[in-house]
Amino acid sequence: MSYYFSKTLPVSFDEAVRRSIEGLKQEGFGIITEIDVKDTFKKKINVDFRNYRILGACNPKLAHEALQLEDKVGTMLPCNVVVQDLGGGRTEVAAIDPVASMQAIENPALKRAAEQVGAKLKKVIEGL
Repeated sequence: MSYYFSKTLPVSFDEAVRRSIEGLKQEGFGIITEIDVKDTFKKKINVDFRNYRILGACNPKLAHEALQLEDKVGTMLPCNVVVQDLGGGRTEVAAIDPVASMQAIENPALKRAAEQVGAKLKKVIEGL
């Protein structure tokens, strides 16, 4: 089982970030964290790295439901979406598959909730 959904787009990095945020918004997700890995690596360890952004996406309604089912599931939130520059005008967008990431938790109701979130994230990726 793969632990992510992904798609490669023939667009610039910035355009892929914009499209990803918009697609997530359409499925009820907001971006609660945004990590610029390239900038962080340069500042912290003086290493040059490709454009790579981690978007912490959260659907508040579904996150609330998950936390009511399993109070420690917050260790796996938010759902991360990665946008990375592949070069040559191509950018990859990848989102975590919450079903795969939550396999260690034995809670059937949580698995159903993760399937809901996963379906929304997959729809976002496929719609890019």
